[in-house]
Order: sequence, then structure tokens, then C-alpha cells
Amino acid sequence: MSENILRKEEKIAFELRALYQKYGYLPYKMSKFETYDLYARNKEFLEGARIVTFNDTDGKLMALKPDITLSIVKNDAHSLAKRKVYYNENVYRASKKTEGFKELHQVGVECIGELDLYDVYEMVCLAAESLKKISENFVLDISHLGILTAVLQGLNGGKDFEKSVKRCLSEKNLHELKSLCTEKGISSEKLTSLIGAYGTPRDTLAKLETLCESAEEKAALAELKSLCALLEKTDYADRIRLDFSLTGGGNYYDNVVFKGFINGIGEGVLSGGRYDRLLARMGKQSGAIGFAVYLDLLENWDREYRETDVDVVVLYDGGVAVETLASTVKALIAEGNSVSAQKSQGELRCKRLVDLRGGKKC
Repeated sequence: MSENILRKEEKIAFELRALYQKYGYLPYKMSKFETYDLYARNKEFLEGARIVTFNDTDGKLMALKPDITLSIVKNDAHSLAKRKVYYNENVYRASKKTEGFKELHQVGVECIGELDLYDVYEMVCLAAESLKKISENFVLDISHLGILTAVLQGLNGGKDFEKSVKRCLSEKNLHELKSLCTEKGISSEKLTSLIGAYGTPRDTLAKLETLCESAEEKAALAELKSLCALLEKTDYADRIRLDFSLTGGGNYYDNVVFKGFINGIGEGVLSGGRYDRLLARMGKQSGAIGFAVYLDLLENWDREYRETDVDVVVLYDGGVAVETLASTVKALIAEGNSVSAQKSQGELRCKRLVDLRGGKKC
């Protein structure tokens, strides 16, 4: 059957689920909504405060889920084994481009339990493999928030200062970052070094060696070096970069974070990381790491990068017998083509045109 029968994002969703199953991740299915209280208690972990709410039949305030990870963590049962799940779900968030809400399609994985270096390594590898399923031309950026957290704690600028610094880092806004530090009477040297810390793991780690001075900074750097040493031996080592402008989204992450990009889309199509702090906040004594692939971003990209809409367009008119048209379409499909029978080709792009009008066939 032709790949064009499925939209690109649908085909990728199938391939990603098959990939995650190979690594022992089990399917996780959830309701479209949760009690609003779950999100009200954990707003600091959400990227935006706007949530679609409604009253259930018993009067309880409910919400269309704006986040999947919170639901998975909430329903996680304490177990000695690590819980490894994958999902294929929609979330509902305020659109960045319009005033309304938008339904967003995500496929992702979560690993919850007593994590070690292998679990982090496996998750980053799955992220790279997921990007590769979408496009061979991808880049996976990685950072470690433990380094940034330790640097900010050492500067002791307060919560508002830390929030502003993270925004400047994510925007790579060197000028504003220096101004913030000047206003606080704080040296900007380490923070400006972090903004410039981007490149291959080998080159960037060498720069960080001189930057990390405290025990906390060195411990986080050691974790990152161990991860990079393993990733250097993979087939996609040349697709991995360290980028300390990554600060995580929704205050989830507190350790390794990563974001994936493909050629042709200006924003990340994958993001994830380790979020132990969220579990601690929800009374869970374990670690967690995961990521999501934003398939809705592939809709326009898919249209742009496909050369055709279907393999064959069959043109017909009133003079063509239905039996003739049906047998022609069926024969073409049997050859492995996707086929669209039309009275006019319009804007449909195809590899081949079959014209039955007026008894013609070409």
C-alpha cells in the first residue's frame, strides 16, 4: 500500500509506537479530561495558565487536559519496577498564534522509577531515533539544568532574577542578560559563558570545565560528560549538540533536558528531559524522564515536502461507465498506488495521470 494513503504525521505515529514497544514501553491511554484541581495545584509546571474548564454532571470542575505528564504521574502506582509507558494523545492549549484554544497531537514516552545513567541514555537515544523517523536531517540539542541551577544559586539573585535570566538564556539575549546582572550588582561572566556554550559535546564540555567551580556545578558536569561519552559511540553522534540556552518548559525539568529540530520547521518538534522535582512535589519517591513529539507541527511541513498528493489521478466524465472506472481504480490500487478518481485534476499533484474521458487512456 502506498505511504501517501496515510498523512505523514499518521505514518510517523505508527512508526514511533513500534519503536517504543521494542524498548519495552507499554501503551498508556487516558481520558480527555482531568479534575481541574490537578492543574490548579501544579500550575507552576504548566507552560500557560489558561485551561479549558467545564462542570461535570455532579458539579465537579473538570478540565480538558493541557498536559499529559501530570496525568501519568498522578496515576502512577508505587512499584519496585520502573514504569515505562508511551502515549498517543491530544492536549488542549491556548494557541500562540490565535486568541483561541487548539487541539495538539502528541506522541511520547515516560519512564518513572529509580533511574540511573542507562535510563537517561536510553531516553536520549529514543529521542534521536524518533527524530530520525521524521527526517534524516535533524539536530538534537542537550543541556543539563543542574549546572544552570547551581550557577544561579551561587549568584543569589532571588527568584525573579532567576526567572528573568532563564528567559534571556532561552532567547539568547546577551544584552538584556548583562543589564540584569548590572542592576543586581552581580557578575555576568558565568551566565554570558553559558549563553555561548553551544556546539559539539567535545568542544562545549571543554569550555564548561573552566566554568564549573562549585561541587554542585562539577557534579552536574560529570553527569553530562558520562552521558555524552555514551552518545559519542552512537550512529547519530554528529547530530547531537550541547546548548545551554535550553531552560526547559513549564518548570518541569531539573536535570538533563533536550530538544529536537528538523530541517524545514522553525521550532522544536520534540522536547523532554528529567523531572524528578515534579514527582517530589506530588509525593512520589522516584525519578522520571520523558519526552513528547509534537506531530501537529508536521501538518504544513508534510504538505510542503511531499512531491505528490496521490500516486495516480484518474480523470473521467459522464461517458465513462461506472464499471470501467471502478475496475481501473481497483487495478491501480492493486499495483500499490494511491488513487483519486476525479472529473477535474484541480490542484492535485500526482505521479501519473490516467484520462478515461472520451474513451481516452493515457
